Amino acid sequence: MDPAGVKMLLYTRLAPPKEPKRRSRAGCTFCHRLSLSRRLSDFGYDSDSASPPESTEVDYMFSPPDLHQSTYWNAPSPTPSHPLISPTESLFTLPDLSHAEELTEDAEDGGVAESWTTYTAVTTVSRPRPYYPDLAMIAPCPVTSPLFEFHSPAFSEFTDRPNRRALVDHFCNILSHLIVFREESGNPFQQLVLPLTRQSSPVLNAIFALASAHLEYRGIQNEEHSLFFHNQAIQGLGRLIEQSAKSNRNEILATIMLLIYYEVLVQRGRSNLVDGHLKGALTIMCTTPEPSDSTSIFLERAFRFYDVIAALSNGRAPLSAAPTAGCLMPFPPLGAPIASPLSNVDTLLGMATTLWPIIHRLSSIVTLKSDLQAAIWSNASASKIAVLRTELEATTQAIEAALSRWQPQLPPGFAPDEEVDQKTNKTDKVHSTHLSHGSKIDVMSPTVAERSRLHSIWHNALAYRHSAFVYLYRSVHGYRRSHRAVQEHTHRSLLHCAATVKHEGPMGALLWPLFVAACEAVTENDRGLAEQAFEKVKKRQGMRNIERAWEIVREVWERADRVESVAGAGAGAGAGVDRGAKEQEKLGDMETGEDLWRQVSREMGVSVVFG
Repeated sequence: MDPAGVKMLLYTRLAPPKEPKRRSRAGCTFCHRLSLSRRLSDFGYDSDSASPPESTEVDYMFSPPDLHQSTYWNAPSPTPSHPLISPTESLFTLPDLSHAEELTEDAEDGGVAESWTTYTAVTTVSRPRPYYPDLAMIAPCPVTSPLFEFHSPAFSEFTDRPNRRALVDHFCNILSHLIVFREESGNPFQQLVLPLTRQSSPVLNAIFALASAHLEYRGIQNEEHSLFFHNQAIQGLGRLIEQSAKSNRNEILATIMLLIYYEVLVQRGRSNLVDGHLKGALTIMCTTPEPSDSTSIFLERAFRFYDVIAALSNGRAPLSAAPTAGCLMPFPPLGAPIASPLSNVDTLLGMATTLWPIIHRLSSIVTLKSDLQAAIWSNASASKIAVLRTELEATTQAIEAALSRWQPQLPPGFAPDEEVDQKTNKTDKVHSTHLSHGSKIDVMSPTVAERSRLHSIWHNALAYRHSAFVYLYRSVHGYRRSHRAVQEHTHRSLLHCAATVKHEGPMGALLWPLFVAACEAVTENDRGLAEQAFEKVKKRQGMRNIERAWEIVREVWERADRVESVAGAGAGAGAGVDRGAKEQEKLGDMETGEDLWRQVSREMGVSVVFG
């Protein structure tokens, strides 16, 4: 054969690619094991053992590679022993870069997979063998992102100031729950009033003022005083009224409503700001069209509630017209189920929704009595006096009959507790049981918490009924304190007030019936009930008007006891009789004068609204 052909044949046989068994860049198996043994010795391992020496202080572990693994996909990824907050604060221990090529096999060779695990006191880094040695040093660490659990501050959509966000939080989580009866599907103030703050700064400032004043009364000071927010709300309200054509009616009414709550809470002397706010609100309600949205209905009901309470507190007629009997229906929170156990409960009036027209007429009767007294003092004609007297008597008889017939409407499946019924009036129990058994049970059965709440609401409504009798007999008819009818309804009202706080339900509207009955309490038992109820209401609500009302009650008791003791001691002496008569004049003659508690509050320089 031609030698040139032989050379060509040899050249041709060398052309095929490398055989799989040829050495790779990592060296042969012997060299690889030798290099690995050297590195083990560098880290404190015995060359003849796979375990580290006992005296080592190294705070991490090194796992020799499993030479029998076929691919690096089988290498386990260890779980980090210490989760990281920030990768920039971690400590990493990296191997010597001179061994990088020895720790890597070519992908095309299907070589050994290596896992380098480093444990330190701060972090754990797991890095499987990558395809290229330069990428092995920059493999991502399995750390938690610092933004993984980031949350924006609560109520940051209302303000960026932390102290003001705290005020919104207090209003939503504390204050708004203290002034409603019903919130099984949400709080009405949060559902209807709070959304108005997004477009109205006066509403938001009024919320700030109310929440800050409530905290200040409890001894918690905010960076900004409640009076500052109050002034800001007043100025904003003035601008809204000036631009009434462009302003939202609900924004104006909501601002006024919150300012009324603020004035009732702070009770600054004998201020008539509550009446001024009510007049402004009623003017807006009468001069602007009535929308049928839930916010307007809720705000108007709140104004009518405070209109009657302010009239009873200040001895004047209500500013609004009396609602027609049967026109008021319980106003539920948004999204409340129709089959709710609280379906007969109003968010602001409780179970006294159908009683409220009677209370409204009772509060306006003081005007008829004042007209009659003015006619008598001015020596008016006998016919005029007779007409006024007949009208007053007919009105009082109608109110008394309506109060006698009225009973709260209970939801099906709910029966009031027996203990208080036995102490008060058996007709309450019979009527309530008849209602609950005679109605169709088409609602959900109340839970334990709902039953306790229903008990409080039921007792609250009956406390209003019996205190209305006390007000009628004492302030209108002029019965003496010791009259049997006065003391009977006083005792029943105080029992229901005590039961209301016992069940720890809503107490936001309990102050008026509690105050009226407490002022007429004579026995130690009744006064003990009044004191117990006042203490619990004051602790729960944390409002200044409750404390002021309790101060007035104690002063009334002291003066009444002093008159009784003087009258008893001087029953047989003329001087004693004269002195007792003078003290009796201070108590207030119901035919010609005012209630004793009104006289006491005027002398104390305070004007309390019992709402």
